[in-house]
Amino acid sequence: MTFLFVLFLWIFSVCLHEFAHAAVAYRGGDHTVRDKGYLSLNPMNYLHPVNSVLFPVLILIMGGIGLPGAAVYIERHRLRSREWESAVSLAGPAANLILLAVLALAFKVPGVASHPIAPALAFLGLLQASAILINLLPIPGLDGYGAISPYLPPALRAKMDQFAAYGILILLGITLFGPTARILFGLVYLLTSLFGIPGWLIGIGYDQFTFWK
Repeated sequence: MTFLFVLFLWIFSVCLHEFAHAAVAYRGGDHTVRDKGYLSLNPMNYLHPVNSVLFPVLILIMGGIGLPGAAVYIERHRLRSREWESAVSLAGPAANLILLAVLALAFKVPGVASHPIAPALAFLGLLQASAILINLLPIPGLDGYGAISPYLPPALRAKMDQFAAYGILILLGITLFGPTARILFGLVYLLTSLFGIPGWLIGIGYDQFTFWK
């Protein structure tokens, strides 16, 4: 049940992440997102079978990493300014931050921490925290790079954009390589701790999610 509950809500959070990108893009001048159905919150408009479901869920199962998969196409040349470009990129992680705050507030309710669903909620909090920090990395293809790229010199931006296709490989290297993985997950656990999500419940939630182990 923990596996199904976490998986369902994780896919929902992926949709919300993509919806946030589209909603801010619409306000910033790209009205094509409405015609593409990105403002409907219909999961079928956001979920790419590989980029949004198969690959993120596979990574989730392998290592407990929250990795939203990009599935909305923003026509950035339609945005009114560089500030709007940055805002569009940051909107996705902001949605994950809101979800993390909601999950943290749930643990303020008396009795929630001792409820059987508590480990699943705590593990979901970890996934949101990892999605925030991973997406904010300044790697081409991720939201962190998208937020700063409008301010880069055109020549440097062109060179960096060439590495966008390899961004996921760079990310896997960071998350799987021992030293960088320890730093990253140390920051993830620090973020969940700052929000008051019990670390021991996260561990139980992860064990329940990976029940086959």
